[in-house]
This record gives sequence, structure tokens and C-alpha cells, in this order.
Amino acid sequence: MSSQPEEKVTSLSKKLSYVLRHGALKEDLKIAPDGFVKLDDLLKLRRFKGVSYPDIQYVVDHNDKKRFELKEENDVYYIRATQGHSIPVIDTDELLEKLDKVTTPVIHGTTMKAWESIKNDGLSKMNRLHIHFAIGLPNDPNVKSGVRKSSEVYIFIDADKAMKDGIKFYKSRNDVILSDGINGTIPPKYFKKAIDKHGDVLYEQPS
Repeated sequence: MSSQPEEKVTSLSKKLSYVLRHGALKEDLKIAPDGFVKLDDLLKLRRFKGVSYPDIQYVVDHNDKKRFELKEENDVYYIRATQGHSIPVIDTDELLEKLDKVTTPVIHGTTMKAWESIKNDGLSKMNRLHIHFAIGLPNDPNVKSGVRKSSEVYIFIDADKAMKDGIKFYKSRNDVILSDGINGTIPPKYFKKAIDKHGDVLYEQPS
């Protein structure tokens, strides 16, 4: 696939993201609690007609956000998305590493329009299993995934305070921080600060 047009690589990545994060059950694809599916079963799906093992390997190896993971057990290959699931059979404790302490920044990127409601209502996991956070801003070389470069507002979370109140945080294989919050939401009282894309402070936690 390295000789294929970039749009074909992008198209395959999007198909993988949909099936492995959201659509496995709709496709009658057996998915384990840790998110892995048999690669052979995946490639039998109509939407992957003509796709080969090397094609999949190329996408896994060259995805800059490290969205996918391959493993081999007893000569059988399995693939999973590293985070971003909405499939209810996924077991968070099997898919992700539970964190006892957070030593990195915990940052959520959003739009200015969304911030207007988030600052009052908190961050919601919406239709996914978790709220996603990055360990830095988009220009940080350590950030593989977790925040869109198009974000207009960056919300910094007081993870220590949240964890003391029982909110759980996890880390994916591609270093995205995730949380299901309290009833699917992280309330504004756990926001340390929020800045816009120019670095101007929009909100700061009262001392």
C-alpha cells in the first residue's frame, strides 16, 4: 500500500476506525472485551474486499496517531482500536491502563461554540465510552493523539482533585488520557483553566 495514493490509506484508516470503535456488532463481528477482533474475520467483511494483511499492517505502522494495534497469538492475528470506542461490550479495565496517579497535563480540546455550554454544564462523553484528553497541546512533540489541531479552546483538568473525588482516569496505548467522569460528565469544578488557541486565559480555577 506504500505505493498507493494517500487517499486510499486514509479511506482504509476510516473504515478500520468505524468498525473497530463503533460498528463491530452491527457487522456481526465478534469483538473481545479488550477490543481485539480476528483480522481474518475483519477482512471477510464486504467493506474490506480487496484489502490484504500488508495493507492493514501499513496503516497500523504509519498512522501518526497510533490509532490501531496488531497482535499475534498462536499464529492468529488480531487488531483493535487503541481508544475511542462506543461499543458497549468493551471492558475499560481490559482495554486501557487504569491510572493511580496522573503525572502529565490532562487537556481537552474543543471549539469556542462548544465551550460556551461546557463551561456551565461540564464535559460529556456524549455517545462514546469516555471523554478524551491529551497529555499536552498540539505542538507538543510528545502528543500522539487526543486533541484536534483545529481546536479553538483547551481545557486543563485538575486530575488530582477529580481522582480524590472518585473520578477514574485511564491511559490508552497511544498515550491518550480517558475518563468516564461522574455519570458520563466531568463537572466544571474540576477545570483548572481554559485558554484559547492564542494562549489567552478564558477561565481560571478560583484559588
